[in-house]
Amino acid sequence: MSEVMYLYAVADSDLVDADVTDMRAVDGAPVRIIAEAPIAAVVSAVDAERFSAPALRRQLEDLQWLEDIARAHNAVVSQLAQGRPIAPVRLATVFASVENVRALLRTRVEDFVAALGRVRGCCEWAVKGFVVGAEPLPATAVSSEALSPGRSYLERRRAQRDSRDLQSQKASAEAEAVHQRLVSLTLASRRYPPQDRRLSGQRDEMVLNAAYLLPEGVETELRRVVDEYHRGHLRLELSGPWAPYSFATLESDQ
Repeated sequence: MSEVMYLYAVADSDLVDADVTDMRAVDGAPVRIIAEAPIAAVVSAVDAERFSAPALRRQLEDLQWLEDIARAHNAVVSQLAQGRPIAPVRLATVFASVENVRALLRTRVEDFVAALGRVRGCCEWAVKGFVVGAEPLPATAVSSEALSPGRSYLERRRAQRDSRDLQSQKASAEAEAVHQRLVSLTLASRRYPPQDRRLSGQRDEMVLNAAYLLPEGVETELRRVVDEYHRGHLRLELSGPWAPYSFATLESDQ
């Protein structure tokens, strides 16, 4: 089987001292550390055909395959991120050989050192906001004895749609206010497009999908804002701490 190198993350070169003997990566492969002072790469060998450009274009549309790869990728990054700064790379980043990985470390050493400096001593927290289910419509808004059954049905559907739209607008406005409040508490933030329901696993519409960078162990105020938020149109979910995926990216790759 022809193999290529799957790259998970870059860290300081002392990563070579980490015990990765029992760690398993994508496809159950062992983890390897490739050092080029002052940094090191975390890699594993994967099948070249399965991770070729044409194969990846097909497989990245397969949600189950994507979830499996993401879980393995994150498991490696999360374990190695404990107690050290780490710069995760994008999912399914592959190189033809170990020497190609070494070349990346040599040519972009300054970029990686800067990325690691931004997240040293920090971790990432994620906040997602969902529209709370629409309030029941008044009876007068959904039916009328003066209308034919067909017209009454269409009017009810229109009223329901308008109610959902209004609920979404109110939730979006609340989400913006919450985001600005959280931004004031954190070192950096990044906002992403709301996830499709298939990816979020939620029935409710997502209106906030953001990441926040905090020094390790000082998330109390962030938790308080999220935990104490009880409004009629927006439901918040906090998760973390995570490896700083959103903030350790190379500046040119953002």
